[in-house]
Amino acid sequence: MRKITFAEAINEAMCIAMHKDKNVITFGLGVPDPKGIFGTTIGLQEKFGSERVFDTPTSENAMTGVGIGASLNGLRPVMVHQRVDFFLLAMDQLINNAAKWRFMFGGVCRVPITIRLIVGHGWGQGPTHSQNLQSMFSQIPGLKVVMPTTAYDAKGLLLESIFSDDPVIFLEHRWLHGLESDVPEGLYRIPIGKSKLMREGSDITLVSLSYMTIEALHAVDELNKIGITCDLIDLRSTSPLDSDTVIKSLSKTGRLLAIDSASESFSVASEIIARVSMASYDKLKSPPDRIALADEPSPTSFGLTDKYYFGAKEIALRVLKILGVDAKINSKNFAKKHPHDVPGDWFKGPF
Repeated sequence: MRKITFAEAINEAMCIAMHKDKNVITFGLGVPDPKGIFGTTIGLQEKFGSERVFDTPTSENAMTGVGIGASLNGLRPVMVHQRVDFFLLAMDQLINNAAKWRFMFGGVCRVPITIRLIVGHGWGQGPTHSQNLQSMFSQIPGLKVVMPTTAYDAKGLLLESIFSDDPVIFLEHRWLHGLESDVPEGLYRIPIGKSKLMREGSDITLVSLSYMTIEALHAVDELNKIGITCDLIDLRSTSPLDSDTVIKSLSKTGRLLAIDSASESFSVASEIIARVSMASYDKLKSPPDRIALADEPSPTSFGLTDKYYFGAKEIALRVLKILGVDAKINSKNFAKKHPHDVPGDWFKGPF
């Protein structure tokens, strides 16, 4: 097994899919640019030509319509947006066309389009460039919504998405693109709707997604040092939502903390808590809890973002509160050597 970055895994999945099926195309703002959307599309146009890999006009709604039309006529488009915020201009195409077509025509017509959207914050990316909208997409029947954390999952889930006959929203947190993990060569696919148990424990169940799983892993490792063990479940997709794995874990731990990168009200974390409360309320040893962003727009100011966003330290402290444990964690182990609104020194800017 070799280690490659999340971005390299996305790029590799695209190459494999386009080699395997000539009907796979990819397009979007910045796709053929030198930086290749965080490195995920570098070299694709050189390998597969400008007819299959191309830039688009700044017309999100129209170009999404083109992609949907292409998918209805035998192609498997992968459409890329450098920000989830930009894609809001294409919601009519997504909700009233892509998501509904299969149902409206009795399953005869499918829309096998994959829409890659970048989420995440940092470097002063404020309220119109830092939104995490996974719960909104997950509320739309007919859509699959994927949020990988590791490079391994990014490759396998993207390949599964591209070869799915349904529209898929593929959400990538831009703080993950530089992270490495073990990724096999060649084609493999990961079923959409199956979560992954990242850590095993007995005291509490943590449920997370995308970049917040990285923060949760850090919190779990620190909690282990003081004798607290956690089941950590990485959802990997929010529609379908694998609540069965969460409920199974809860029957062991009896406690739940749902972690979300979006605003807490009406969030994926809220849905997890709702399902657990309905299915396993008798297994709960304490009220289920969630940690997410405040119900306010994302701030731009460096002074405000420090209080708005949370990470491993806040997760660990919330676990201690839920467990009612009067223990101390070493705050120095959560200290960052770089500014709080970037994931590391390797992160050079918003694009």
